[in-house]
Amino acid sequence: MRLKQLTLLFLFLCLCGAANAQRFLTDMMDTTTAIGKGIYPLYEKYDRLRFGGYMQPQFQWAESKGAKTFDGGDFATNSDNRFMLRRGRLRVDYMHFNEKNQPLAFFAFQFDCTERGVAIRDFWGRFYENKFQMFAVTAGMFARPMGYEVNLSSSDRESPERGRMSQTLMKTERDIGAMVTFEPRRKDSKLRWLKVDLGLFNGQGLNGPTDYDDHKDLIGRISMKPQKLKKLGWIISAGTSAYYGGITSQSAMIYKVDGSGNNTYFKMDSSASNIGHVTPRRYYGADAQLKIPNRKGFTEFRAEYIRGQQTATAATSETPGTYPVNSTNVPLPLYTRSFDGAYFYFLQHLGLDRLQLVLKYDWYDPNKKVKGKDISAARGFTPADIRYDTFGGGLVYYINAHVKWTLYYDVVLNEETNLAGYTSDVKDNVLTCRLQYRF
Repeated sequence: MRLKQLTLLFLFLCLCGAANAQRFLTDMMDTTTAIGKGIYPLYEKYDRLRFGGYMQPQFQWAESKGAKTFDGGDFATNSDNRFMLRRGRLRVDYMHFNEKNQPLAFFAFQFDCTERGVAIRDFWGRFYENKFQMFAVTAGMFARPMGYEVNLSSSDRESPERGRMSQTLMKTERDIGAMVTFEPRRKDSKLRWLKVDLGLFNGQGLNGPTDYDDHKDLIGRISMKPQKLKKLGWIISAGTSAYYGGITSQSAMIYKVDGSGNNTYFKMDSSASNIGHVTPRRYYGADAQLKIPNRKGFTEFRAEYIRGQQTATAATSETPGTYPVNSTNVPLPLYTRSFDGAYFYFLQHLGLDRLQLVLKYDWYDPNKKVKGKDISAARGFTPADIRYDTFGGGLVYYINAHVKWTLYYDVVLNEETNLAGYTSDVKDNVLTCRLQYRF
């Protein structure tokens, strides 16, 4: 009898996993849906355990051999095409309820398994208070609450990858820290539309093995959950995010942009007081989403804009995973840049709820204070200061609830500079053909 029940549980999880998959990276299983309610008795009886996951095998073609790309990583030096397993995720969720069926604790563990190795992606727990049914505390390795695209699951996102800005500022999306969430759960609460996250994190994300300074980064997000406009039937949501962090300098040298126009250059500050100084990582962003139901499927618009200051190195504007040092282990100088970036999505079902057109534009300008031909090595600038604009488009076909097919092409444009190799547009467009299997 027990074997029969376990078999039944496994079949239910496999059949229903896709419908219950988390749309956002820190979501828990939704037991308010029909399928969620259907498996809830089994979920409760067997220690509230759930398995889910997805895999994304794909073929890619690049415009040139060895193309550097944000579409799954750079191509090998002598290759312009490849098969790869972009993601292979397995996630385990455990939920504990009280006698009133109110959530008390939630635990999530997810790892990524591809030909490049195995890595942990989520390992966190969450505690819910049930007196006011408003607050929750999350701790461990989990997604940072900065922006919309960063937190949208890769299994649900229509474009193959997040935008260049999202990947640069929030590589791997996750970090280690703790977060308090305000999200009223009572059905009669007038604030059920509101969600507020406030967290404290190490700052370097999963790029490195451990935190390399004693400064912690504060991240906050206020969001309006999807609301239906009754007369029109449209669904609207929005949010605003802020990141207040930094990197503690271990070198007396810090570089900042000075001058303007033709006289713009990186200026070195070599004051001894710079050692121990916290160089800024400050981001401020806003996002909005509008979904318009059609006879078949829907039309959807998404937009997000982020600006601020980013501290990194001369070679990249990506936050270092370990503190940068030279070959003799001497700390390298940090570089602070003013940046901005955005993305825009247009999604449209094409007469079928299974067939969807995806158009996307994103830009990332890592250094707003210098443009075009003013970017030269003589002034201290590197490829890390080049603006990129990416125009993407493709089709997504949902074969069934568990399988979808994506054909997508990215046109990547860099500004023309006086840097060697970037005096004209680099040939780095990428075509992606992907299948996704989800359970």
